Amino acid sequence: MNLLQKLTNWYFKREALPYWCVFIFDCAATFLAGLIVFWAYHKTLYNIAHFWGIVHTIFIYVFIAMIGFRTFRTYSGVLRYSSFVDLQHIAYANILSLMVAILAHYPLYQLPAPLFEPFRIRHLIVMYAVSTTLMWAGRVLIKELYELSSISKGVANALVYGVKEGGVGLAKSVRNEKPSNFHIRGFISHNGDLNGHLLMGVGVYQVEDLPDVLDRFRIRAVLVSPQLNNEFRNDQQLQSMLTDAGVKIYMTKGYSEGTDIDKMQLKEVSIDDLLPRDEINVDMESLDKMLKGQRILITGSAGSIGSEMVRQIAKFAPAEMMLIDQAETPQHDIRLMMRKQFPDIKVQAVVTSICKEQRMERIFSDFRPDYVFHAAAYKHVPMMEDNPSESVQNNVLGTKILADLSVKYGVKKFVMISTDKAVNPTNVMGCSKRICEIYVQALDSFIKRREERGERRENTLDKTTEPFSTIQNNSEHEPQASERLNRSFAASQPFSTSLNLSQLPPQGSPCQFVTTRFGNVLGSNGSVIPLFERQIKEGGPVTVTDPEIIRYFMLIPEACKLVLEAGTMGNGGEIFVFDMGKPVKIADLAKRMILLSGAKNIEIKYTGLRPGEKLYEEMLSTEENTKPSFHEKIRIATVREYDFEKVSRDIDDLISISRQYDDMATVRKMKEIVPEFISNNSVYSALDSK
Repeated sequence: MNLLQKLTNWYFKREALPYWCVFIFDCAATFLAGLIVFWAYHKTLYNIAHFWGIVHTIFIYVFIAMIGFRTFRTYSGVLRYSSFVDLQHIAYANILSLMVAILAHYPLYQLPAPLFEPFRIRHLIVMYAVSTTLMWAGRVLIKELYELSSISKGVANALVYGVKEGGVGLAKSVRNEKPSNFHIRGFISHNGDLNGHLLMGVGVYQVEDLPDVLDRFRIRAVLVSPQLNNEFRNDQQLQSMLTDAGVKIYMTKGYSEGTDIDKMQLKEVSIDDLLPRDEINVDMESLDKMLKGQRILITGSAGSIGSEMVRQIAKFAPAEMMLIDQAETPQHDIRLMMRKQFPDIKVQAVVTSICKEQRMERIFSDFRPDYVFHAAAYKHVPMMEDNPSESVQNNVLGTKILADLSVKYGVKKFVMISTDKAVNPTNVMGCSKRICEIYVQALDSFIKRREERGERRENTLDKTTEPFSTIQNNSEHEPQASERLNRSFAASQPFSTSLNLSQLPPQGSPCQFVTTRFGNVLGSNGSVIPLFERQIKEGGPVTVTDPEIIRYFMLIPEACKLVLEAGTMGNGGEIFVFDMGKPVKIADLAKRMILLSGAKNIEIKYTGLRPGEKLYEEMLSTEENTKPSFHEKIRIATVREYDFEKVSRDIDDLISISRQYDDMATVRKMKEIVPEFISNNSVYSALDSK
């Protein structure tokens, strides 16, 4: 036994045997086949008496067999990795050798008896058949010994989900690994016709049979075929069965049609891999046409959504990119990423706040962007509930400054990223984003109406709301400036901003404003999944606000694809609502994350809804309907129109009030602008009864 173990260790530690070793093995198999046939067809005494003649004869046929071996290169394969193709080549080689031997059969009969013992044709057929069988058996035996030697005590018994090309290819790839991490014990299939059949020497099982199979074979892992990732994600029952049994799930990353499975790596799934979702396809040609060679400005470029927008837009080779964020270190990381991954694209990374009007004015004036993607915002509900003035000054004022400058400097399209929390808002953050939606929609509608009336671009949108920096530099607005300053002091120096179109180019279409609205994205800063992961690592408890709370989730890359698609196809004024798929109960999410982690005795603690939080998020308000769009995952919200001049005045007043840092007064004004804003579990609920 020790000798056998030494031999296998010696062989399997080598990359492969030399060609001549395999060639000698095949010749020896043919020689042995000849001896077996002679022994079977002649008596023992005859074989002993004519031994050397038999040996000479068999060597002649071995030499003939070499013609087939050389033609089909049976010796060039690695024995431990032998496949069906290798076995086919052996069969073809021996068939060719048999045909040559039959042609040489009668001429060989002329040789004298001591050099050649007569062989009948049927003997030749049996000889080469036995030779083929021995060569096959040798390769299969070596392959099996290799697989057995690869299985160590730490290898996990595994099932493969999928029986078609992807599943079989994955199983072959796993078996060929050295050292092996998994021992394939069977396949999982939803096809009842295959139940009980063998595939690659192991059984095929249906989902309903799995409890017994998992226990019988002590299954510790399930490997998902790359072609069935989406099907597996949507099978919540199977996922629950596996996670409850303590089975780890592995998926391949980055699979697409034509990808070599052998080059793909299995990765243990995280919770975002298992959330059901559909593949999202976008019109890459239209995106390329829109973005290639253009000047792109992205706000919030260091955030979760903004940074992904940077990566995806950079792939379309824009002429130049302006990245704006006030977080210094993450912004530096984005700049380094761009230098490494997109060195040919000119990038300016600016650390500043979008609320600094003069700084934004200078950036727009110098950079002259063609497209603006506005992702910067304060998004944390509890934080904004405690800081409503900051929510207004960052979200509302920042958006207003950017939107006004986009019109002033001839931006082709302004794409704003909103949130499902803006629908029937119950918190300050959601309401601030709804006000942003209202403003850009009203501005878009106002611009279009002025264009339809044929009014000159030199006129201002609202002469009574001229930005202070513009008033100082335009003497023709002195009366309006005086009136505004008087009103400003009367209202404790309110901030006012509006739009001057005097510097717009005389030709070109007006700026189009597009809003995209979607829910939570997986992996974003501050989302529940990183929080749960940290709590599980710390031993718990995992905190969930309410057993019934549900949320919609989408992967960041998928959300950004839809943002780009909406930005490309939108004509301005629309609110695009993304299909977020099926809602997820947060308590179930926490339970599955605990099971996937393998941690024991982790408690789930329910803490109650936080101020401004609601059990479920909506994509549409009660007064909104949707209509289909250019993409099956995007719908267009039908919303009521707002008067731009009134909206502009209300927002100016709101910003002025926010500068007094009176939370109640700020929220009261927000509720006037957005009447459907009804606070939930918040101190501001007192304002709803008045």
